[in-house]
Amino acid sequence: MVYREFQDLQLSALGMGAMRLPVIDGNDAQIDKEATAEMVAYAMEHGINYYDTAWGYHDGNSETVIGEALSRYPRESFYLATKFPGYDLSNMDKVESIFETQLEKCGVDYFDFYLFHNVCEMNIDAYLDEKYGIFDYLMEQKKKGRIRHLGFSAHGSYDIMKRFLDAYGEHMEFCQIQLNYLDWSFQNARAKVDLLKEHHIPVWVMEPLRGGKLASLEDENAAVLKGLRPEEGIPAWAFRFLQSIPGVTMVLSGMSNFQQMQENIAVFEEDKPLDEKEMAALLEVADRMVKKIALPCTACHYCVSHCPKGLDIPGLLELYNEHCFTGGGFIAPMALMVVPEEKKPGACIGCRSCEAVCPQQIKISEAMADFAARLQG
Repeated sequence: MVYREFQDLQLSALGMGAMRLPVIDGNDAQIDKEATAEMVAYAMEHGINYYDTAWGYHDGNSETVIGEALSRYPRESFYLATKFPGYDLSNMDKVESIFETQLEKCGVDYFDFYLFHNVCEMNIDAYLDEKYGIFDYLMEQKKKGRIRHLGFSAHGSYDIMKRFLDAYGEHMEFCQIQLNYLDWSFQNARAKVDLLKEHHIPVWVMEPLRGGKLASLEDENAAVLKGLRPEEGIPAWAFRFLQSIPGVTMVLSGMSNFQQMQENIAVFEEDKPLDEKEMAALLEVADRMVKKIALPCTACHYCVSHCPKGLDIPGLLELYNEHCFTGGGFIAPMALMVVPEEKKPGACIGCRSCEAVCPQQIKISEAMADFAARLQG
């Protein structure tokens, strides 16, 4: 196992994420405890020492099951991370009761790593609102040693991350973002990595395989990569990409079965970063994947000045592309929660004034109608 330095710790470069644990009969709330325990045993035996769970994973059962699986090992032999569930605004005034319950569920006296969960457009104001006392409470727990290291995860935009960092950045020790070779440009992950570098904050990675989309590729793209590294599996390319990005300390993978665990651990037995030619080829593959689905908006904003409803068309198209590529998901709906109804995709009246000035000749009105329908569906 490759290890990375974090302050005075040696963290396994691969961490076990507990959002996609094996389940029984396809029921996400019913975790297969025996299979999970076997995976944790194999992980511990092969050098993984970082385990990441959260309040809401598996309908609230992930923390309990991971806690039980890890209880068989000396507390100092693993690092446990969980998060304050600020993705649900109804939790904002419950930080103390939730934190105490999390310790109980996980069966521990302290958390090695604790995060503000999912800093985004929908919750940034609440996270920064002093009346909830979330930051103050978590800092107090850190002083008491019940939180060893405090950080945050973010699915929000660059600007949202910057707001959070401007407020709390000096106290954040790490940040977990969605980072993979597809989102390097598609979700502006490169700029987010640069932002964290400016604040001297190491990067924790979630969605390295983008929910499994990068675990297999179309034959044309797979052939390009196989031509460069015949011995490397397709999923391994996603991990090799991350091994090539300075600042990446922890790569979390939500492994759902024993085979995935074995394969991923095998990859992380060595560092094999990409050279310039390999990196260029991989990013070209990502570009082809995105262009196959995403609309080619360049955010020139010509359309905005011609929209009688004053819609932020480039911003909406960016969310539309994400929603289409992912096949749904929570990122677009989450971002739109703070957008007034009169500025959402459904507010488009189909006048096509925007299309008359679009250099890319995008059928914007059709995209807005489809986006509105997808959000309702």
